[in-house]
Amino acid sequence: MSARRRLGARWRRHRPLRTRLALAASAAVALVAVGVCTAAFFVIRYELYHQLDLNLTQSATLAIQQNRGAAPGVLAGECRFLSAPACAQVVPADPAKDPSKPYLLPVSPPVRQVATDARNAYYTNITLPGGEPARMLTQRFGGAKSLQVALRSDGVRKGVGQAAGLLSGVGTAGVLLAAALGYWVSRTGLAPVARLTATAERIATTRDPSHRIELPPGPPDKEDEVTRLAASFNTMLGELEQSVTAQRRLVADASHELRTPLTALRTNAELLARADRLTDAQRDRASAALGRQIREVSVLVNDLIDLARDEEPTPLLEEVRLAPLLAHTVDTARAHWPATPFHLDLADASVTLPGVPARLARLISNLLDNAAKFSPPGAPVEVTLSSGELTVRDHGPGIAEADLPHVFDRFYRAEQARALPGSGLGLAMARQIARAHGAELTARRAAGGGAEFRLGLPGASGQPRGVRPPARP
Repeated sequence: MSARRRLGARWRRHRPLRTRLALAASAAVALVAVGVCTAAFFVIRYELYHQLDLNLTQSATLAIQQNRGAAPGVLAGECRFLSAPACAQVVPADPAKDPSKPYLLPVSPPVRQVATDARNAYYTNITLPGGEPARMLTQRFGGAKSLQVALRSDGVRKGVGQAAGLLSGVGTAGVLLAAALGYWVSRTGLAPVARLTATAERIATTRDPSHRIELPPGPPDKEDEVTRLAASFNTMLGELEQSVTAQRRLVADASHELRTPLTALRTNAELLARADRLTDAQRDRASAALGRQIREVSVLVNDLIDLARDEEPTPLLEEVRLAPLLAHTVDTARAHWPATPFHLDLADASVTLPGVPARLARLISNLLDNAAKFSPPGAPVEVTLSSGELTVRDHGPGIAEADLPHVFDRFYRAEQARALPGSGLGLAMARQIARAHGAELTARRAAGGGAEFRLGLPGASGQPRGVRPPARP
């Protein structure tokens, strides 16, 4: 059994799917055609011999009526001609009572058993003394005798042979048609699979996921399984193309953003390498600049790593009370931005959100830094926490309509922000953290000027509850 299974697996491995499908479809149709032809042959054969048996029964009945009490011997011997009446003879149960003249039809022990009623009447195929084929009926005649009646079966045999030849031709044509249909079915049915394979091979060769499989026209709700597979493959290719495009854009943007700080780092490092030529004030200024640039590059690299991961890490989760976390983050922002007043309004201090405190603090800190960066000196940043929303609003220049769709894109910076410090990753990081916690971060132009960022908290609650992990972005 294992050897047969291995042989089948080896056959499947070395035969293309189209060939296997064509052979399977051809074999199925061929088996049906051969089965139908075989059944038709046996039905025709049965009907022809059944008609001959009926004629024999009628001839036997007529012979009994015309020869009641006849002595053993040949009653009629006309079987030499194809269209002649039936030949008949009477055979006694006791061989000693046989006539002196020889019998025309063969006499065997079962014939005498029928005479003694030890056996039922039966039909058999025989060969006459002249070599002609015949069909014979043996039945009881009465008085310990049996009656044998025979008819030539040349016509029946010829009809059976002609039916066999005709049905063989039909069966052969059916097998050939089955092979053609199997090839057509495999070619038509696997055409989308062939296109899918060609597209996959082209993508593997060119490394370009922009290729798509052509789908047949028709309503989407009446697609077959292969077409749905091709549509799903096209959807997967679209997702792959977006991922590759985002990856390439991230690499390009990261290389562009890293080039300037790395150049400054190299310049300051080279300057400090000639420290003996610098005054103490110049050396201190270069060292401070070098340290500041190293911190900026470190923050930029960490942000890139977090964004490239495209998902939030899953450390130990807890039910985070947002009011204390928000108060601490605002205090930290006041220390970083002493010229900007932060107004905190805790409308609902009991709000809790399941998540990671450090990541939520990073989200809020990015929003506060962004608001303080664009606020004029002395203009307040208003922070409000309600039962289902956190709002951060500044009184700066606001967000242009053309920039609103892109404020959360990686490395995107509006024209008025290009002269300000930063890498353009803060808001992108904030939205990623928000989505990982099941929240949604949006931006809009505030009434009266400035920008307003709203963090919707659909999972927030005023009562403690079981902790659930943040959702994947």
